[in-house]
Amino acid sequence: MEVSEANDESFGIEVILPEKVGTAAPCCPHGPTLLFEKVSKGGEKGRRFYACSACRDRKDCNFFQWEEEKVSEARLLAREEENQSKRPLFTQQENCSRFRKFASLPLDEKKFCQDCQILLLPGEHEAHSSHRSTAVSAAQLRRPSVLLRPLDNKKSNAQYLFTDRSSHFLLDTLAGLGYRKVLCVGTPRLQELIKLRNLEQKHEPMKSLLLDIDFRYAQFYSQDEFCHYNMFNHHFFDGEASGAVLQAFLSECDGQKVVMVADPPFGGLVKPLANSFSLISQTWKKLQSSACSNTDMPMMWIFPYFFEPRILECLPSCTMLDYQVDYDNHPLYKHGKTGRKQSPVRVFTNIPARDIVLPKDEGYRFCLVCQRFVVSLNKHCAKCNVCPSKDGREWKHCSTCDKCVKPSWRHCQRCGRCALPDHPCGHGEGQEGCFNCSSLEHKRKACPLKDTHRISHQSNAKSGGKHASHRIQLKPKAKRKSGAARRAKKLAALSK
Repeated sequence: MEVSEANDESFGIEVILPEKVGTAAPCCPHGPTLLFEKVSKGGEKGRRFYACSACRDRKDCNFFQWEEEKVSEARLLAREEENQSKRPLFTQQENCSRFRKFASLPLDEKKFCQDCQILLLPGEHEAHSSHRSTAVSAAQLRRPSVLLRPLDNKKSNAQYLFTDRSSHFLLDTLAGLGYRKVLCVGTPRLQELIKLRNLEQKHEPMKSLLLDIDFRYAQFYSQDEFCHYNMFNHHFFDGEASGAVLQAFLSECDGQKVVMVADPPFGGLVKPLANSFSLISQTWKKLQSSACSNTDMPMMWIFPYFFEPRILECLPSCTMLDYQVDYDNHPLYKHGKTGRKQSPVRVFTNIPARDIVLPKDEGYRFCLVCQRFVVSLNKHCAKCNVCPSKDGREWKHCSTCDKCVKPSWRHCQRCGRCALPDHPCGHGEGQEGCFNCSSLEHKRKACPLKDTHRISHQSNAKSGGKHASHRIQLKPKAKRKSGAARRAKKLAALSK
């Protein structure tokens, strides 16, 4: 189901997280689904429904179920059959056994099927003879992200892989801060670099555990190096066995400090991601001494800068660094570009910003007032008392708004705020007010009527039965742009 955390003028979709761990939710091939609720302008609450946590397009995962819907036994069985049919071909244990056999083969017998994306053992060559296959070198086995074809569905599992520059910066920084165990959540390139450095024996050895929804990586790693994991619902596909692997990894025995580095798909919803990262942090806390029980697990979350308000709302202890993360296989997120073409991807972390040294040879400097490294064009504003830039450009101070804004923005007297010169005039900042009751005094999250509307809707649904749902369905709907089109328009506006 295509969903977004942002509202358009008519309605928005809200993610309803379970109040406690273990709350039952129906499952799709990607694990437990998430509960969503449609929020209409004026406070009307739509029906709640379950949809896939990982895919935002029904073409990728068509699971849909109303919250109160009674599902027949036959449908449950069909759903379970479909879920099982989409499980990986081999278990993690079988993959480990296959990898040991593959590694012992002569070089001319090591083949990789590009169509099926699997390592081939000698007895399987004939079955894949009509497929495209390639020889595999020892170096390629150590870098599976180069061998595997990156997934490219932007709405579910798009894989943008760190450049060596960004990977080395992250790893050098973490090693310099004393971390010896790195939990790699959706960061296969970082896992590879850690293992390569350990082989070189030029640095102090580090341990890593990769959690990723791409089960193809299970072919290349042992059971204590990889877990098939969905970061949108904190689901381990191999159940308690993988949970035990994570718990063992998070224990800081012999003084080995643990840090988490997460690089989710940029189209992912912030709220479920933050919830999963918090659950990992809670597991880490339980394993610490009483002296550390009140601290959060050190983490770095890689995400575009324009999600900063949402991330800080969910994880207030995080701050955004100026460091620009770039990717090998992304056409836009590249290092060395200037102006609006710079990579918008940043590092959000709860590690003190003053402790993270950004490379001076890439144009970063230390601000004595802010006590953190910033990009050279991010000049300190004496009036705001911060280095205000978010996008790498030099921002300017607006005395009327009493804050710094993007260089392309101009103050609009009619709107009473700064905006792009060609913005739709008359829609001033904050004039939208509350999405529930239309009051200009507060936003929807602070609306005193929010829970009242929900209770009222639920009681109406119970009393009205099917007729209530028919009235909703017969309501005329205006033709809306697709979610992808709305997000693309919003991202383009944010980057100006």
